[in-house]
Amino acid sequence: MEIESYHFWKLIHLVGVIVFLGNITVTAVWKILANATGEPKIIAYSQRLVTITDFIFTLVGVFLILGSGTVMAAKFGGVTATYWLASGYWIFMASAFVWVFVLIPVQVMQAKMAKSFQYGGSIPQRYWMLSRIWLFAGAIATILPFSVLYFMVVKP
Repeated sequence: MEIESYHFWKLIHLVGVIVFLGNITVTAVWKILANATGEPKIIAYSQRLVTITDFIFTLVGVFLILGSGTVMAAKFGGVTATYWLASGYWIFMASAFVWVFVLIPVQVMQAKMAKSFQYGGSIPQRYWMLSRIWLFAGAIATILPFSVLYFMVVKP
């Protein structure tokens, strides 16, 4: 891989990382602050935005990261060729597992519930129970990619 090509893929990778990490951090803050108000309209609006932005920005970030990362990893012998690449890859996959099997289903359930109280009314207890699951799983799914950032920068 020529150096110009590597720099191009590295730029794409960094854009993906910024979009991905920025979105997962900001959406968590939105949701936490909205839930803290206890206001059904605010919570429903925030839930809708969290769901939309996660599907748009998180997915775009994932595609940019995985696509460019795979291309650049070839320079080092592939994704599993070095400790830091393999660790980063598998930690990223663990985060993806949490997203796909916990966070996305919870968000979809909450978005459906939010439609029932978006114009007022009480928030069902199940919504709050799912919010606790989302917060716990979301913390894990956010810490994992930040630890990948450590592996990619420090390369231990």
